[in-house]
Amino acid sequence: MNLQTIKASVVKFAKDEDGLTIVEYAVAGGLITVAVAAMFGKLGTEVTARITSLCAAVKGAAC
Repeated sequence: MNLQTIKASVVKFAKDEDGLTIVEYAVAGGLITVAVAAMFGKLGTEVTARITSLCAAVKGAAC
């Protein structure tokens, strides 16, 4: 391979937007996954607090 061939390959790769689209979808998917995991964590904490509150209201019935 000569320098012109390498340069042409690099320019072709830089102009190709298909790879960029895949990376963008991967990043977006990762961010959505993190957001969903965080919301489930927060939801779990709130559910635990509500159950604890209900157990206290029932005065320790098997909790």
